[in-house]
Amino acid sequence: MPNDPRALFDIAGKSAIVIGATGSLGQIASHALAGAGANVAICGSREDALSDLRDELATAPGRILPIARRPDSESASDAIVDETIQAFGGVDILVVASGVNDVAPAVDMAPARFEAVLDVNVTSTWLVVRSAGRAMIERGRGGKIVLTSSARGKLGHPAGYSAYCASKAAVDGLVRSFGCEWGKYGITVNGLAPTVFRSPLTSWMFTDEPAAKATRENFLTRIPLGRLGEPEDLAGPILFLSAPASDFLTGHVIYPDGGYTAG
Repeated sequence: MPNDPRALFDIAGKSAIVIGATGSLGQIASHALAGAGANVAICGSREDALSDLRDELATAPGRILPIARRPDSESASDAIVDETIQAFGGVDILVVASGVNDVAPAVDMAPARFEAVLDVNVTSTWLVVRSAGRAMIERGRGGKIVLTSSARGKLGHPAGYSAYCASKAAVDGLVRSFGCEWGKYGITVNGLAPTVFRSPLTSWMFTDEPAAKATRENFLTRIPLGRLGEPEDLAGPILFLSAPASDFLTGHVIYPDGGYTAG
């Protein structure tokens, strides 16, 4: 046992990359990691949103590096990693928090729309994990990789989620594959698969409007803990998967969903 159990969650001075940092989950990850003392490269496509997030993180103990790039190509993914290494000296943690959805009945969805979802959710994830993993292997000090999945990677949905469900099931496969492949290098790869949590996109579900209450009450019948998720419900698992506490956990997907997928 460690002399100080707090060391299990100590990431102060570690170097992290958050992909999709200005999105809902990405902001949670950025605040959690920077607040715990990690140096964080916040990555996204919008410079104005990155600037706003950098300002929000100004009082965090960790250093913040905005990178206005998306990992939509091999060169872009390598550039994200290279810029982080130049600024912080290495990459210890990668959190991929980006993702898109396109809802339509499968018979009405053009193949290009299906492929676009997989390009962002799967191919871009594979590219940046590959780039970061290569850097971690070359450095020889292990690392932590956290991929954003979803309860929809495990469960289907009747409302036109075929592209999204397929993409998140593929992310789960990447978690297992990379976890097995890179364990010998001391790199852990795990997934985080939440269900509905409070964010700008879901804020309407938390109101007292009749439609919101009906939707919420129907959803809550399937959540044993009896409530929807809050940002802090995701910050804890992100820190756990990024810290020494999870050193013997790899190739697994964690479901912070109030028990939604357990039933």
